[in-house]
Amino acid sequence: MNIQTYRAVARNARISPRKAILSCQLIRGKRVEDAINILGFELRRGSAMMKKVLDSAVANATAVGGVDPMDLIVTEARVDKGITMKRWRPASRGRSAARMKRCSHITIAVAKKEG
Repeated sequence: MNIQTYRAVARNARISPRKAILSCQLIRGKRVEDAINILGFELRRGSAMMKKVLDSAVANATAVGGVDPMDLIVTEARVDKGITMKRWRPASRGRSAARMKRCSHITIAVAKKEG
């Protein structure tokens, strides 16, 4: 039996993957309404970004598939490494130090729960 999944992706979000993964782990495998509540009350910056992507995935499922949002579960929530912007700042003794500004690709997929 083939289950239709609906995805949303935020590319090059300006948060490091290490920080965004903490919010991603909270919603993996949960019902959509529970995941939205969890992300709404979580105080991390990555949770707000994750919530926007989750809302987009739910909107995709509703618009394209005609699925009721209450019947959806989060089947996939992952954060991949994006581009790294390299910036330089002065360091001691006339040298320069690198600052790596990391970005993330946030992917969330939802599907209708079976049963």
